Amino acid sequence: MPVARVVVDVMLKPEILDPQGQAVQRALPRLGFEGIADVRQGKRFELEVEGPVDAAALARIHEMAETFLANTVIEDFTVRVDEAVRAES
Repeated sequence: MPVARVVVDVMLKPEILDPQGQAVQRALPRLGFEGIADVRQGKRFELEVEGPVDAAALARIHEMAETFLANTVIEDFTVRVDEAVRAES
């Protein structure tokens, strides 16, 4: 059965303080990496889906992201099909 990968990226909303991203940003110049104006940290979920990734499957994954993978009070998320993996299947 073909398998497709769907990626859910979760990021803090822009107005939410990101202390981990700020810590990375402060450390970069000390490590010799200059010119980085801002760093935001997020989460990435890769879901391998059996069968077709049609509108119904994407709607179900969107629901999963909204209710389980992201805290929608403070985080935004995107859902996308990883076309490179889909083409290999």
